[in-house]
Amino acid sequence: MATPQLQQPNFLLANLKTDWAIKPLLQRCQELVKVIDDNPAKDLHLIFPWLVESIFGSLDGVIGGWNLRFLQARNNEYNIAMEFLDPSGPMMKLVYKLQAEEYKYDIPITCLPGPLKASIQEGTIPDCPLFQKLQLPLSGQMSLSLSFNPFEYYMFYFAMSLITQRNHPSGLHISTSDSAYFTLVDIYLKYFLPTEGNVPLSPFSDIRATVPPPAARSPSVPFAGYGIPSTTLLKRHISHQPSASADPAALEIWRTETLLQMFVEVWLHHYSLEMYQKLQSPQVKLAVLQYRLGISSMHCSPPAPPGYGTLSTYQEPFSPTEEHVLVVRLLVKHLHTFSNSLKPEPAAPSPSAQPQASPLEEFKRVVISRFVQQKLYIFLQHCFGHWPLDASFRAVLETWLSYIQPWRYTSEKSNPSLDGQNKNVPEKWAAFVQENLLMYTKLFQGFVNRAVRTDLVNSKNALMVFRVAKVFAQPNLSEMIQKGEQLFLEPEHVLHHRQQRLFLSPAHGGSFLSPRQPAEADAVFKVKSHVYSLEGQDCQYKQMFGTEQRNAVIQLVQLVAQAQQTTKRMSDCSGEAAAKQSYLSWFGLGSSDLNTTYTGGELDETGESGKKTHEHLERALDYLCQIFRLNAGQVCQLMGTMATTKNDVGSNQLPDCIQGQNGLILTDLGRMQIINGLRRFEIEYQGDPELQPIRSYENAFLVRLLFWIASLVNRRFGGHMDALCVRRDFLGRLGQYYFMRDTPAERCRKSPATRRSLERHLGPRLSLRLFASYRTILAILLLYLLGALFSFGPLSSTGLILVAAFIHGLFMTALAEKQKKQ
Repeated sequence: MATPQLQQPNFLLANLKTDWAIKPLLQRCQELVKVIDDNPAKDLHLIFPWLVESIFGSLDGVIGGWNLRFLQARNNEYNIAMEFLDPSGPMMKLVYKLQAEEYKYDIPITCLPGPLKASIQEGTIPDCPLFQKLQLPLSGQMSLSLSFNPFEYYMFYFAMSLITQRNHPSGLHISTSDSAYFTLVDIYLKYFLPTEGNVPLSPFSDIRATVPPPAARSPSVPFAGYGIPSTTLLKRHISHQPSASADPAALEIWRTETLLQMFVEVWLHHYSLEMYQKLQSPQVKLAVLQYRLGISSMHCSPPAPPGYGTLSTYQEPFSPTEEHVLVVRLLVKHLHTFSNSLKPEPAAPSPSAQPQASPLEEFKRVVISRFVQQKLYIFLQHCFGHWPLDASFRAVLETWLSYIQPWRYTSEKSNPSLDGQNKNVPEKWAAFVQENLLMYTKLFQGFVNRAVRTDLVNSKNALMVFRVAKVFAQPNLSEMIQKGEQLFLEPEHVLHHRQQRLFLSPAHGGSFLSPRQPAEADAVFKVKSHVYSLEGQDCQYKQMFGTEQRNAVIQLVQLVAQAQQTTKRMSDCSGEAAAKQSYLSWFGLGSSDLNTTYTGGELDETGESGKKTHEHLERALDYLCQIFRLNAGQVCQLMGTMATTKNDVGSNQLPDCIQGQNGLILTDLGRMQIINGLRRFEIEYQGDPELQPIRSYENAFLVRLLFWIASLVNRRFGGHMDALCVRRDFLGRLGQYYFMRDTPAERCRKSPATRRSLERHLGPRLSLRLFASYRTILAILLLYLLGALFSFGPLSSTGLILVAAFIHGLFMTALAEKQKKQ
């Protein structure tokens, strides 16, 4: 059937476009409901593409649509949009109405994710049935397109709106979990992937009892690649089609599969063409088959080229948003719940009497391994390697932890007495751990590499380390991972010999191709197939509990212990500072030092937050030692050594540096010392002290007035001050005390560039800025009040204050001279 874009202009569509621009959302939805109810499918299919684009936005991101990602529950239009787009709402009624007539809608392949688009242009069709519906270009057109039915077209636009609409409204705080888009994803998942019963039938009685699934596909189709010099025969996947005699509710599983495939392919399909081709490679699939037959691939397949199969070779840069990752986590959590709702198979008296499971139950059995595992691993692997080293990584981390803990999403009730402590991982999950080995081992190694480069004094980073350590410290989990690694490292010749002996034995069926493989051999095949399908045949697997990874974990343990001590010291210091505060602090009676020193770490690590961070680090340390069986005595000794040297090292020494032409240059060790708060520079203002920003404890008017007066005096008597300060006698040193506040001892601590710039501009001069401080003003007022108590007038009190200041200067000068001689 011809596409809607080629039809004659439609008055219904023109009227809707006119009303769309001027009427509010509620009135537009009410009119759309009437249009959907009153018009036949042949008229509705002309407005369907425009309506979908007007709701979800265009695929190029130019048209924003309803901006469902930014539509919050507190907005008045939220409930209107949710009711209209509900699985039983008017929009889905339109979809089913068009689906019943088997209309088709085209999507240009240029709108697909990069790898999918490139692979189709190269002549390789994905295994996913959704992307095998290529529509040959019509005359005058040079671009390929995919032919989707109404349900597929609707879900494609819905999924793509997450990654194409990036225009965030300025000045608004958006909560992802409260957005209309996030809520709709959750509703669609629960409706089309139900944990109980079958997928609901079409709720509209005026449409067919069941919406028909897509027609069966031919096994192959010839295709000439446009823009490609050679002709390629594209092989197509034959998807499962339910029989006509099946339960009507079972026919609806095609919607379940379509929705899941669309979400996975659009949200997780973000890697390079080479990686895609590797995952689709017949050599990889042949290697899996050879392992299942017990034949070494080294004797049957050509050697792989150097570097083939390494993940880093094939990845492309992409930057999913935090919202994107959170939606993927929602998908992962629901898929675990959906898969865990699989009903146990009832015991049958004989194999022939085994009841046949429904299509939905069979779908639950393979949904994780077949649809999600491969692409999610690559998605997470890329995020681990490219996400910024900040707290936003928490979204990626929780998505990963949700996937590797499927036992959290079962219907089994937990024992309240075990809350707050790690529970045993049931033995039945050992197969899942083994078949997802890289999700545990490779990604854990990636997390450790990230953790040693982050500031663990930061409360959010400390929480992430604690979360990972707590998950992997669950009883039985580390043993399951070690067992999976042992199965993968099983020597091939030993496995081949054992498998031949078992398979050819009459006790095991007497057939080499018997499907009843021994449990251990089958587990070995599954683990090896999993690793080789994701990492390639020549992958160099690094054991999670091997020597190299153990050393990396020991380094992390040391950094956690250092951060723990730093956090404790910062918490103690903040407590002491808070205790010293007085009711006069708002006058600025605290420290008058304009050069406050940064103590390392985050500034919010005080009070309860600092205590919580210290607790997280302490428990993370215990969990890491428990997982890798580290010697607790050595860790305690390390912490004790750091505790005794912390004050000496942390406050009296600079970070590790080398001397450069313009000053000190940090080394890698020095950067690590600063990140973990072990050492620090004294951060201070090194410009002209008279030009510093006005502080909160200073009077702005007095600062400006006194600076003007001091500038007049310095210009008038600057030469006399210079002559006085260059004298070598006591009078010269007294002049230096009053007119040269930047002493030689202080100048030597500055960088060479700063010293040269200050020596060019600064010299002996009068500074009156001290008298603009509220503390100085209050002190002078108190002295005048004290003089009034002893019957001194203002002039007498002023004279006494000046005499006292002069005597203080004489005393300090004499004391400095005495210390210099000593």
